Amino acid sequence: MGNVSIVFFDIDGTLVSFKTHRVPQSTLDAVAALRSRGIKVYIATGRPLPFIDNLGELEYDGMVTVTGAHCFTREGKVICHRPVPADDVERVVAHLESGKDAYPVIFVCEEEMFVTEVNADVEQIARLLDIRMPQVCPPSRARGKNVLQLISFFGADREKEMMSRLMPGCVSMRWHPLFTDVIARGVSKSVGIDHVLAYEGIPLEEAMAMGDGGNDVAMVEHVPYGVAMGNACEELKRVAAYVTDTVDHDGVAKALQHFGLMKQPDGPSE
Repeated sequence: MGNVSIVFFDIDGTLVSFKTHRVPQSTLDAVAALRSRGIKVYIATGRPLPFIDNLGELEYDGMVTVTGAHCFTREGKVICHRPVPADDVERVVAHLESGKDAYPVIFVCEEEMFVTEVNADVEQIARLLDIRMPQVCPPSRARGKNVLQLISFFGADREKEMMSRLMPGCVSMRWHPLFTDVIARGVSKSVGIDHVLAYEGIPLEEAMAMGDGGNDVAMVEHVPYGVAMGNACEELKRVAAYVTDTVDHDGVAKALQHFGLMKQPDGPSE
């Protein structure tokens, strides 16, 4: 294989187990081994920064967050920042205020985050991702804010209509049946990766990315070394250059071993 100089990792279902809500030790060791060789490690997630509290001792060089809308180095230098168009925010706020066909929305703003209402779907996702529920506030609070993402709790059957009517300047990045991550049009993890590569001075030919969900398709098919976890959705597995084991069975370490980026273990994995 060619030279890999940077690796982008999704969080949920890739670095972090949905079962334990932790990064497996084999993954911590694998990422540390990459960085010890001078290979850059970036997180590439749909989560906004306030929701990223589950990486434990994992060390990294920077983050592509909010599915590419907000990218920055570990030291906090902003590489890319693309908020949702203000007109789209206003349409969503007005729709929710009307009370007709309303749905819960988590507004992820540059300076804060809040949810418009809490129902069973929101509670289920909070448990799945092991996140603290944000403060409940009226939709009007989003007016005039720098909104990076609208975590919108409507099903795929309503998605086309809701996006075209309320959020034409945005795209939907769905990775779960109960909700979708809505971000500015023209933004994706692959776009965020390109901004990071330009900042780091690394060519696309030397990039690897690992993920498991629908919002990882853009980045996994964008890089030459795209890896789907064993627990990934079928859409992602179809576009990946390699399908590894699951997050709970050392999938990250096994993928890096497959591509020759770390040595094979001396003994069997637990």
